[in-house]
Formats: sequence, C-alpha cells, structure tokens
Amino acid sequence: MIRVLIADDHHVVRQGLRMYLALDPEFEVVGEASNGQEAVEKAQQLKPDVVLMDLIMPVMDGIAATEAIRGMLPEVEVLALTSVLDDGSVIGAVKAGAIGYLLKDTQAEELCRAIKAAAAGQVQLSSQAAARLIREVRAPERPETLTERETEVLHLLAMGKANKEIAMALTIGETTVKTHVSNILMKLGVSSRTQAALHAVRIGLVSETEPGGPG
Repeated sequence: MIRVLIADDHHVVRQGLRMYLALDPEFEVVGEASNGQEAVEKAQQLKPDVVLMDLIMPVMDGIAATEAIRGMLPEVEVLALTSVLDDGSVIGAVKAGAIGYLLKDTQAEELCRAIKAAAAGQVQLSSQAAARLIREVRAPERPETLTERETEVLHLLAMGKANKEIAMALTIGETTVKTHVSNILMKLGVSSRTQAALHAVRIGLVSETEPGGPG
C-alpha cells in the first residue's frame, strides 16, 4: 500500500485525485492539504510515502514546502504537480528535492505509474527535461568521493532503476540500497535522487541516450 498526501489549493483537484486514486488498491490517500504550510504539517504528522505537490499555493508555495519536507523527512518522496510547464518551477522543484514533476493534464494511467515509481525510488526523466535540468541544476564543485559500491548504485539509479531492481542487480538488500542512496545524496550535497541522477549524466557515469537512462 502506497500512502499518498495530496497538496493542492483547489478542492475540486484534491477531490478528483482522491476519487481516482481510490480506484487503485495499491494507493491509500492518507490526507489532503490546501497550502504549502499545511502540506509540511500533514507530512510530519502522517508520514506518507509520496506527496503530490502543487507548486502554486498560498501561505507557502510548493517549492518551499518540498524543500521543508525533504529536509525533515528524506524518506518521503515528492512529485511536483503543476498546471504549466514553467522552467523556473520545474528547476526550483528539483532543486528543492522533488523526485519528478507532472503536468495537471497528465493521463490518469501515467499519474499512477509516476506515483508508484516515486514510491519505489525510481527516477524517470525525459531527454528534454534532463537536458534542461542538467544545464541548470548544479552539483557542488568538489563533491566527496563515492565508494565503488556507491558509484554502482548511482549508475543504476541514474538508469531509472527502482530500489528493488538495484538490490537484485547488486545482490544486496533494499535497506542497504537506501543506505547507499542516503550516503550518495550526502556526499554529492544534493537533496533528491533526481539531482543525483543528473549529476551522474553530467560526469558521464551514464549517457543521456543510454537505454533506460534519462533519454
């Protein structure tokens, strides 16, 4: 069961998302928030697996809320949800720690896949989005050196593999994968798997056109 928190300032959007997600037995909508501050508070209280985060909200916007949630609850993944494809919003969301972003006109099936992928820790980037974000999202100039195993985990992560797939490929436990990912994020000085994946592309660890990668 994937626990989902819906954050959007429009009641009709929250209601529609709740009704649709209720049709899938893998989802449990554990709460709703009508602004960014409430989203942060509900995330702390409910500990969801995934937060669907609108970016334009009153009191606190979705980018600030994403940064706050990821700072306090790094195990909670955030999917940015926006009505327009705005470069500043997309880049801001990824910098804040969102694992991905969706447009509100996304097909229902794609939305479900994206939430399930986020819950599994799976990074999925289109080549267009990856190219745009690589130019804008900067990794530290002198990140700490990764161990050989951490480099292997980062390579698989950047190819869009979920935690379970990484664990199987490296013959290690999922908990160990999560520990390696946490260490990678800390060493690279980034706040999300998406940023780590972009760093992997930037340094040539994985190609933008490599099968399964962000292209």
